[in-house]
Amino acid sequence: MATYNKRGYKAPKPEEAKVENELEEVVDTTDSTTAEVFNTLDETASKTEDWVAKNQKVILGVVGAIAIATLGYLLYNRFVVEPKEEKATNEIFQAQQYFQQAVDATEKNDSLYNLALKGGEGKLGFIGIAEQYAGTDAGNLANYHAGMAYLNLGDFKNAITYLEKFKSEDAILKPLALGAIGDALAETNKVDDAIAHYKKAAEASENDFTTPRFLLKAAQLYLAAGKKAEANKLFVEIKEKYETSKEGMNIDAFIAMTE
Repeated sequence: MATYNKRGYKAPKPEEAKVENELEEVVDTTDSTTAEVFNTLDETASKTEDWVAKNQKVILGVVGAIAIATLGYLLYNRFVVEPKEEKATNEIFQAQQYFQQAVDATEKNDSLYNLALKGGEGKLGFIGIAEQYAGTDAGNLANYHAGMAYLNLGDFKNAITYLEKFKSEDAILKPLALGAIGDALAETNKVDDAIAHYKKAAEASENDFTTPRFLLKAAQLYLAAGKKAEANKLFVEIKEKYETSKEGMNIDAFIAMTE
């Protein structure tokens, strides 16, 4: 039998033919897999479309509810919260003036603290502001000032009540409020609770102003209770970390008392 050889044609070597066959098999497999993937995607898309069509009313209802809720929230903030906040801010100004005058007075002035609490000149005091404008920043701040006013008046129960209502993450006001609760507790001979609050105040925001102040108060209560080891630990902490603070100036004398 004659063999026809086309010019330029070379018969593939057995190894080359094997590689070509393997490549063809891979291509065929890839094409098959790709087709299956697309078929699966088509089926999934079709099922999704059917589900959307069947549940269109529910979907639209949910979307509408979210839109209404969002709009309601924005309108509530715009026409209720913001005006209320503005009124509370205007209302608290006079009470803050009375409070500051009482703090700055050379002698204790109970009448000014009472005006700050109850109001004057047609304006609400801290008590009224805290009640009528609860939920606003000014209403929250009124709790703090009311607590401090009661503390200065010697009404420790009400001082604790209002200071506990005050919520803040401010680096200064938060520890001051906790420390003031400690003062009220110390005045009512609740030593352990007072120490706990002084420690919370010291840890609430580590800084050179409030931290050594309340560490010293806690240490002094420990010392008064005869717990020298606990007192010494806090005195030493003030010396090591806050020696340049006002509390750190005479700290060596306190340390000597506990050694």
